[in-house]
Amino acid sequence: MLAVAATLVFAVANSLLLLKDFYYLSLLPLGGLVLLLFVTRFETGLLCMALFTPFAVNMALMPKMELSMPVEPMMILFTLMFFFRVLASRSYDMRLLRHPVSLCLLASMLWMLITTFSSQLPFVSFKYWLARLWFVVPFFFAAAQIFRDKKRIRQFFWCYAIGLIAVILIATAKTVGNFSDLQTLHRVMKPFYNDHTAYGCVIALFLPAAFYFIFSRGSKGWGRLLSFAIMSLLVVGLFFSYCRAAWLSVLGAIGVYVLIRMGMKVKWMVMLFGIFVGIFFVYQSDVLYKLGKNHQDSSYDLAGQIKSISNISTDASNLERLNRWAAALRMWKERPVMGCGPGTYQFLYASYQRSYQLSTISTNAGNLGNAHSEYIGPMTEQGVPGVALVVALFMTTFATGVRVYRTARDRQAANMALAFTLSLLTYYIHGVFNNFLDTDKLSVPFWAFTAVIVALDVYSEKRSPVSTDGKPVSEANNA
Repeated sequence: MLAVAATLVFAVANSLLLLKDFYYLSLLPLGGLVLLLFVTRFETGLLCMALFTPFAVNMALMPKMELSMPVEPMMILFTLMFFFRVLASRSYDMRLLRHPVSLCLLASMLWMLITTFSSQLPFVSFKYWLARLWFVVPFFFAAAQIFRDKKRIRQFFWCYAIGLIAVILIATAKTVGNFSDLQTLHRVMKPFYNDHTAYGCVIALFLPAAFYFIFSRGSKGWGRLLSFAIMSLLVVGLFFSYCRAAWLSVLGAIGVYVLIRMGMKVKWMVMLFGIFVGIFFVYQSDVLYKLGKNHQDSSYDLAGQIKSISNISTDASNLERLNRWAAALRMWKERPVMGCGPGTYQFLYASYQRSYQLSTISTNAGNLGNAHSEYIGPMTEQGVPGVALVVALFMTTFATGVRVYRTARDRQAANMALAFTLSLLTYYIHGVFNNFLDTDKLSVPFWAFTAVIVALDVYSEKRSPVSTDGKPVSEANNA
């Protein structure tokens, strides 16, 4: 009642123009209601943020301060509440904190903070670090403990998925009648997602997990039918996103799924990937020559869009990505250990561009995104240790997910671990071409899905590596 009364008081005050010059103060009662939710229904607060994230839009509340409304203020409150609860109750499960994935993440956050002090733009870097903090704390450290109950994992997934499906329906409706205008098709998801690449990336991220929920034991009758409908809409959204990197990431996840089902060890998968990379560098001159002869630009036609993936001679999107990478590498060579500072690339890269590498969409304003790579970006901004920690985090999470799939006694937990591991893998692949972890749209599901892997590893009962007759479990199962 007190919160409702406060809301009414501020509403009347606004109507009387008492707060005319401080309009943002009218958000205080709403903030009070959100805080009350977090105090009384902590887990529900996390689900609400997941539900609202697909609909969030960027707003400039004050000069030089833009937040994604309404979720980022909610994340800040949730983060403060989480720290208060942990300090007051001292009840956080230390097994989660000591998990290898958590240690990699903490090391990455610590190094990011260190490079903030050596940044070329310290204020920008500190804001970037703070934003990463209120992404990670709610959706990884808090979520990992909440996800001890597998029901919460399902609820979180569907909360974000419901919002995402609504956006897909809106974007698909706007797509009808504009199939011949590729530029319009790249903007139909606005204002909810900045462009078609982020939109396609988040849809790809949800596809493997959505496929799991169709066949999981918890889905029956209408629930299974609804899951199939959601999965179908995700496929439609992915297709009409015209995001080539998202398409590739899904195909890559399918290929890795086949390798996992064949029983290939993670270390052999890593070695196989290393061999492909090595072959590319050995024959890069021949490969680049072949790619340079491709003149198929991006197209609304599916075949043309697929062919344009390898066009590095005329396709503006591909050329701009190569331009950003080249500028990033030049910046990295100047500061290979500490980097230029977290979040500073887009403000500094202009002078590192070369005229012969510019595309038709190149700009010096720094308003069209960053380094377009989840690996090159951290290397430029945080040096070699920064990208090494990112790779270590991704590989550790992937290895953990595969291990849970192969050792969990509960097959529901095992299959869930595999599904969410493949979902994360789509982002690891997509991260070669784009980076979105500085946005709430991708950070919320990405860190939550990572928390799912850690929670399943910590809280799932494992099979014994040796059976009662002395044989390895795999042999015993085949007997």
